[in-house]
Amino acid sequence: MSSPSAIDKTLMVLDAVLEHSRFTDVVNATGLAKSTVHRIMASLVEHEFVTQSDDGSYHPGPKALRLAGHALTNVDLATVARPVLADLVAQTRCTVHVGLLNGDEAIYVARLDGPKPYRMPSRVGKAFWLHCTGIGKALLAEKDDDALDAHITRTGLPARTPLTHTTAASLKSDLAQVRARGYALDDEENEPGIRCVASVIHDHTGLAIAAVSISTLSLEQSIAQVALMAPAAIEAARKISAALGYREP
Repeated sequence: MSSPSAIDKTLMVLDAVLEHSRFTDVVNATGLAKSTVHRIMASLVEHEFVTQSDDGSYHPGPKALRLAGHALTNVDLATVARPVLADLVAQTRCTVHVGLLNGDEAIYVARLDGPKPYRMPSRVGKAFWLHCTGIGKALLAEKDDDALDAHITRTGLPARTPLTHTTAASLKSDLAQVRARGYALDDEENEPGIRCVASVIHDHTGLAIAAVSISTLSLEQSIAQVALMAPAAIEAARKISAALGYREP
């Protein structure tokens, strides 16, 4: 394997500074020689990509923050998600969605259909409730108890189908399972005859902002079969989150 170039080394140091403020930690994270890291850090400080505090610690500088701000301003979730969703459709042959959290609802911002003779009733731009959908429950599972209770009080958990959770106790029991297994299921709770599995998407700050789902007809797959697609949904959500700048703890 060839040695990293000067540009590679500079990017390695800059990336490490985003995670570590102490010089020795940056050295350890990059695996580069101290002299090399010191030289690169000095150049990054000179060009304002890194700043050094009075106590000797390093932090992202104004130019790095400005670049980050421009990048985040121009991020479009649907555009970021599309290649991941295309792979997910190829893998599952099902309809896949991304839903973006919007207050007490979520909104479909992306949808790709599988090679099926039918089409799901969803559409990009359509808002939907959280308590009765896979995407919504994946997002609700990220809320703390106070925020969840406030959501339940505001919305009242209206029924969409006979299988919709309409009580706080039943919804919270389901969300506990979502947290334990890492994905949410919708077993005909929002639309009769439709099942889905969903996993949450995090932004660069770690905030749960959206979720990706895989949907199918109940006539085609049992809920147990739908659950077998959970790893694919989780991996897709992980890839989209990473593209948004999220780093797993």
